[in-house]
Amino acid sequence: MLEVCNVSKDYGPFHAVRDLSFTAAAGEIVGFLGPNGAGKTTTMRLITGYLPPTRGEVKVDGLVVRTNALEAKRRIGYLPEVPPVYPELTVNEYLNFCARLRRVPSRQRQDAVARACQRTALNDVRHRVIGHLSKGFRQRVGIAQAILHEPQLLVLDEPTAGLDPRQILETRQLIRELAGQHTVIISTHILSEAAATCERVVIINRGALVAVDSPENLTHRLKSTDTIELQVRGPQPAITALLGAIEGVLKAEFSHLRQEVGTWQLEVANAGVREEVARRIVGSGWGLLELRPIDLSLEEIFLSLTANQPEGQVEAPPPAADAEKGVQL
Repeated sequence: MLEVCNVSKDYGPFHAVRDLSFTAAAGEIVGFLGPNGAGKTTTMRLITGYLPPTRGEVKVDGLVVRTNALEAKRRIGYLPEVPPVYPELTVNEYLNFCARLRRVPSRQRQDAVARACQRTALNDVRHRVIGHLSKGFRQRVGIAQAILHEPQLLVLDEPTAGLDPRQILETRQLIRELAGQHTVIISTHILSEAAATCERVVIINRGALVAVDSPENLTHRLKSTDTIELQVRGPQPAITALLGAIEGVLKAEFSHLRQEVGTWQLEVANAGVREEVARRIVGSGWGLLELRPIDLSLEEIFLSLTANQPEGQVEAPPPAADAEKGVQL
C-alpha cells in the first residue's frame, strides 16, 4: 500500500531525512518512532505530498506521489500534529467544508459526514462550535476530516499529543478500529503509544533508518538470551541453589521476599529451559506461583538501538509557503 523508496530531504547542507526506505501493507498499523528532531514530521509531509523529496520516491497504492499528486492524495487522509480545524465553525460546517474540498459528490456528502462522525464518536457535538470543544474532541474532528473520503492510507502525526489519559485510551481504540479498513501510519515519540497500537515499528534517528520490525522480533534480535521471572513459596537459599544448578540457567538472581513468596529473575539460554525449571521446583515440593517470560520494553529497544548514535538535530522548518493550516489536498 505504501512504499517509501530511498527518500531524502535536504535543506541546503542540512539533511532532515536521509535515504529512508520502508513499506506498509494494506490494513496494517505502523508506528513511526524517533526522538524529537529525528525527522518524523518531515517524513510525514513527504509521504502525503506536502513536501517534495530531494531524492527518492513515495508510492501510495502504486502511484508515485511526486508525479501523480492529485490521484495519490485522494487515497491519503492526513492529520498533522496540530489538527487543521477552523475554531469559528461548527463540527458539521467544518466537515461539510472538508467534504467539498475532498470533492465528495454532493449526493454522498451528508452520508460521508454522518459516517465520519459516527466512527469518531462526534454525534453529540456535531452542532457545537469547534473552538468550544476540548482538545480531545478537536483531535477527533481532525481524524474525522482525514477519513471523510474513505482513504486507503491514514497518516497521523502525534495523534494523542496533549490529551489526558482517558482521551488517549479513546484515541488508541479509535485507531485500532480504523485499521483493516485503512493502512495507518502513526508518528510518535511516545513509545507506549506504539506498543499499544502498532503491529510494526519504524525507528529513525537523525533522519536515518535504525530498524523496521515488530516489537517482538526486535526483542529477539537484541537479546541473545531469554529472561524469566519466577515466584515460588519455599526456602530462599535452597531455591536459589537449585536454580543455579539447572542446566541452561545462566544466571539466577533473588529479587525480594513478600509474604513468604520469593521472586527470582533467571537468565536462560533458551525458552525450553522454562519447562525444566518448573519441573524441578514442583518436584521439590515447593509452591510454584508464577513463571513468565520478560521481554524488553519498547523503551529499552529504542534506547538500545539509538544509544550509540549522536543526538538528533532540530528539524528544519518547511518553506513559509507550506502553511499547515487547512486540509491537505
